[in-house]
Amino acid sequence: MRRPVLTTFLFLSAALIAFAVFTDRRADLREAAIESRFPPTGEIVNVDGTDVHVLIRGEGPDLVLIHGAGGNARDLSFALVDDLANRYRVFSVDRPGLGYSDAIAPDTPMAQARVLAQATRRLGADNPIVLGHSYGGAVAMGWALEEPSAGLVIVAGATMPWPGPLQPYYRIFGSKLGGWIGAPLVSAYVSDEQIATTVASVFDPAPIPENYITGAAIPLATRIESFRRSAAQVKRLRPNVVEMSAHYGGLTLPVEVLHGTDDTTVRPEIHAVPLSKTLPNANLTLLDGVGHAPHHVATKAVLDAIDSVAKRAGLR
Repeated sequence: MRRPVLTTFLFLSAALIAFAVFTDRRADLREAAIESRFPPTGEIVNVDGTDVHVLIRGEGPDLVLIHGAGGNARDLSFALVDDLANRYRVFSVDRPGLGYSDAIAPDTPMAQARVLAQATRRLGADNPIVLGHSYGGAVAMGWALEEPSAGLVIVAGATMPWPGPLQPYYRIFGSKLGGWIGAPLVSAYVSDEQIATTVASVFDPAPIPENYITGAAIPLATRIESFRRSAAQVKRLRPNVVEMSAHYGGLTLPVEVLHGTDDTTVRPEIHAVPLSKTLPNANLTLLDGVGHAPHHVATKAVLDAIDSVAKRAGLR
């Protein structure tokens, strides 16, 4: 009996190793194809050994755009830059560990804010308006707590502590074991249809904008390290916002908070509403029937919020 069991064990082990090698190779090839299709198109700024990718366009008061989980600089630039470049100098950044920016340690919203502030400062943005979407909203709040900024625009921002556990997706893939096993599988085998389904949940109840997945270079998020980093960042976010939110009340800069009423990813009653009550100089705009992507679905409201902060900060 022992020999058949041993033979079966050895066969299964060999098959598993072969599958792992095949998966890694397939993931490598797909990543190379994705990076060839979506190369970096902005400036690479080195901050103490960390490369930061920044898209720059326009003239006027400085405005920094910080994307959310699983995104990159092109998500916000795809939605907003054409309308902003005639009156702002826009810096759309890849957050550390995503897009073409290097990862950092520790990888917290405040640490990301420090790196991004230094990178954009080296490009001439000394006291910008800072807009953050989703996870980028937490980074924008961290920026305001530690770095000079003229004002904030928080769009569907994950900025306050939330009750209950994270979605299983982030608990699994954000763990070391889940990221180690799951990220190569996602990178190697995720289909265009699965990517579209995930993106659709962000825009729901609105449709995905035409050419969005390509225009925002969404496949970059399926690369192994990008996938791991994004999930791990979200998994660790709650204790970060618990710590940061204790200091929000001392921020006196002008802030515009926008959030869709139908956002089921980052709920307005947990984040936007209490945030706007905590900040002494914040205006809250709830966008009826809008999900987690107001910058694409309610673009005019976001543009108006940026202009409002600029006016309140004396920049326009």
